[in-house]
Amino acid sequence: MIVEERIYTLHVGKVPEYLSLYEAEGLEVQKGILGRMIGYFQVECGPQNQIVHLWAYRDFQERAERRKELASSPVWQEYVKKIRPLVLHQENKILTPAAFAPMSFEAP
Repeated sequence: MIVEERIYTLHVGKVPEYLSLYEAEGLEVQKGILGRMIGYFQVECGPQNQIVHLWAYRDFQERAERRKELASSPVWQEYVKKIRPLVLHQENKILTPAAFAPMSFEAP
């Protein structure tokens, strides 16, 4: 299993607008295609104006397939046009669980 961590640094003051757009237009399509949201967070301490979300996948192949499907969704493409101007910087990490702390999840 792998976990993808995505960190979006937004322009100052744009977190509420981003979250509102995501809830209204991005959440349903993303959850429907990516499947295993571990969490979606707004940073309160540390670097400000950041959104962090985590997604679980069986492996890199599943991630690639699901991300490709998401990118080809017309609904997602329209949503991305709206949020792209809000994003200043994006960072993605692929995390693998330590052997002593395995994660479990239900397949969608």
